[in-house]
Amino acid sequence: MVPLEARTRYVGTGYVKALADTIGGAYTEAAEDVGIVASLDALSGPDFDPAAVDPLVREFYEHTTRFALDIVPHWRTWVRPGYLLYRTLVARPLGQANVPWNLREAQRGMHSRIDTISGVDGAISTRGWIRSYASTGDPIYVGIYTTYRREGRGYVSVGFPLPQANFTATLAPRQRAGGGLRLTSRGGDGQTGHYLSFIDPESRNLSTLAVHGFSEELDVYVEDGRLRADHAFSVFGLPFLTLEYRISRKVV
Repeated sequence: MVPLEARTRYVGTGYVKALADTIGGAYTEAAEDVGIVASLDALSGPDFDPAAVDPLVREFYEHTTRFALDIVPHWRTWVRPGYLLYRTLVARPLGQANVPWNLREAQRGMHSRIDTISGVDGAISTRGWIRSYASTGDPIYVGIYTTYRREGRGYVSVGFPLPQANFTATLAPRQRAGGGLRLTSRGGDGQTGHYLSFIDPESRNLSTLAVHGFSEELDVYVEDGRLRADHAFSVFGLPFLTLEYRISRKVV
């Protein structure tokens, strides 16, 4: 789990700055030339060899800020009414997990940046990947990205702060044909999955529940010389959303 919560009712794009003010450390907004992970080598294990990854995929993970992204959402028809209600009543007021509703909205553009917090030694301790609508500045996702190792395997944990809580996705790396990388919550190894934690504001104790039935897979790969990504979500085996990321190198 990623034990970082929002201490206000609104998460928003200023979350990492507010976190730095609370825990201390040097805050950098829109840090230059950083990635959502420090190195793919931290994810090595029996099911994943970083040396086999296409250099462009590795560059995306280790230097994410070199790239611009756009989202194309593909919603299943059956989930649309429920998501529209959730978005109106929860996502927008919360400033978190506010995915585009349709292609027209997505075509307005997305702004992507990574805010960081560093310790006294200058090393980055916290990486917050913030994606927002280019036209309004409203947040789409605010996620804290970390890696850790257990029993010879590497994992990516992404924490999405909520008011006095956190929703964490712990993903295992898998080799993908052609030098791609798949991150999946379907590891079945006691680590991968989704977890909802409540953080007591006084004691800082965690109360955590596993969120069963929810799963996701993120594929990043190169096709015809271009970087691509597909992020698929399902609930109890039923696919309900795929986010197609169109990725291009920023023009300097």
